[in-house]
Amino acid sequence: MNDELQVGVITQTHGIRGEVKVYPTTDDAARFRNLKEVILDTGKDRFTLKIENVKFFKQFVILKFQEYDSINDVEKYKRARLLVPRDQAVKLKKDEYFVADMIGLTVVTDEGETLGELKDVLATGANDVYVVSRADGTEVLLPAIKECILAVDMEKRVIKAHIMDGLLG
Repeated sequence: MNDELQVGVITQTHGIRGEVKVYPTTDDAARFRNLKEVILDTGKDRFTLKIENVKFFKQFVILKFQEYDSINDVEKYKRARLLVPRDQAVKLKKDEYFVADMIGLTVVTDEGETLGELKDVLATGANDVYVVSRADGTEVLLPAIKECILAVDMEKRVIKAHIMDGLLG
């Protein structure tokens, strides 16, 4: 498991006073109100930034970091990931998991057949969709609903799924 979880990605600057527009990758964007700091990961560098101000605009979060007061200070951070330590993650309810922890789980059918490996989780309006990569290179999309996803065993790293009619072809 990762020690850090991604909560957002900086998409662009916002205004000229050092604010950035963040696409939240967390289910609860309001959680940014309670964050005091985030870890900025540019892919090359990683460091902690203290959050000075939080605003919301459409589906984005607007962040202002302490000591960054100009567009020139933050422009270089476009596309950088924002992370938090796992101990600052939101508390999960029963049968909820972090996507980062689920990626790579083996998906097996209720008939015992290995379907493939969980590659991604797509958030849709109604329910999440699990993208399963099969050994032959194809992908299967499974709706994350109780009728299809029967069990998730994080210790054994296995998802048990019922393949509903029409899902495989």
